[in-house]
Amino acid sequence: MKCEMCHINEANVHLTQVVGGEVRKLHLCEKCAKESGVDIQDPMAIADLFLGLGQTPSETGPGEVTGCPRCHLGRSDFKKTGRLGCPECYVHFRAELAPLLKAMHHGDRHVGKRPCGAAVAERQLESLDDLRRRLDEAVASENFELAAKLRDEIRALSGERPPASP
Repeated sequence: MKCEMCHINEANVHLTQVVGGEVRKLHLCEKCAKESGVDIQDPMAIADLFLGLGQTPSETGPGEVTGCPRCHLGRSDFKKTGRLGCPECYVHFRAELAPLLKAMHHGDRHVGKRPCGAAVAERQLESLDDLRRRLDEAVASENFELAAKLRDEIRALSGERPPASP
């Protein structure tokens, strides 16, 4: 595949960016990538290109704070390191972080680390464990009516069929 800038050299730097649900791919040779400001040896520079952090921020008016008011981390420091200095930075750099997180994680809301169905299954197992514990207590206290009721609930939740009548 040829470089999309010079159309001469073989492309060996491949960048993919998702913007507004649209996937854009850029294939460059090393020379054109370096000329475009992409340092292929520094992964942060590639992230900068994706995030638009390589762009110069708009000029700020007099008295306007450009860095974090708590730890004084500046935009340029954030661009260089890709790290924030304190919890307040998340609030201060919200405008820069929102598109970054959306592009990296396909959304800007944390929805958990488990698959959707896993939480339901886990709650069902916890419920079954609780019912079994209560069943053992009912049998131990010889409350057989409650024990029968709990046994039926356990069977219903676990999908067991009751034994056939003689």
